[in-house]
This record gives sequence, structure tokens and C-alpha cells, in this order.
Amino acid sequence: MNRYNNIPILKDSTGTRYYANAKYPEIPFRNSDIYVISQKGDRYDLLAYHYYKDSTLWWIIPAANPRFKPNSLFPVLGQQIRIPTDIANIISAYNLLNK
Repeated sequence: MNRYNNIPILKDSTGTRYYANAKYPEIPFRNSDIYVISQKGDRYDLLAYHYYKDSTLWWIIPAANPRFKPNSLFPVLGQQIRIPTDIANIISAYNLLNK
């Protein structure tokens, strides 16, 4: 999944193109969520590949853990990370927000 498919491309005053800011849905807690403790070498894209079989869905994990930096691929070492399992609804909500 390319999360930028529906995000408009804008131009600044110098003609430089950039994507508009993406909007991320709130991700509700579910009993099916998985919790792990981050270890040395963990990255959100690797976790997404492990749990979702798709590394491009890495953004779901930091979005579900707002206390961490959303613009980093690296979780804070030794912290509990929530990994949502209801990714179909999360992707659908993301696409609705970014129409």
C-alpha cells in the first residue's frame, strides 16, 4: 500500500513540489492488539513486516503509540509497543481522512 496515493502534491513559491500533510486516524484499542517490548535493532518497518507481512504499513505502529516520535522508524528501546491487528479498518479510516 502506498499511503501517499491520495495525498495532494502541492508547490511552494519556488516551484518545489511536496506532499500535503497526511492525516492519520485515531486507532482504537482492541482485545486483539499485540504488545511487545522494543529491543535493540527494532524498527517499525521490520515490525510491520513481521506482523503484517508488509513493511509499508510501518506508519500504523507509531500512529497507535502516540507517546513515541511519529517521524522516526525507531521505537524507544525497552518500551512497550502496541501493534494493532485490525489493519483493514485502520487503512480504510486513513483513506477516508485523506480523500
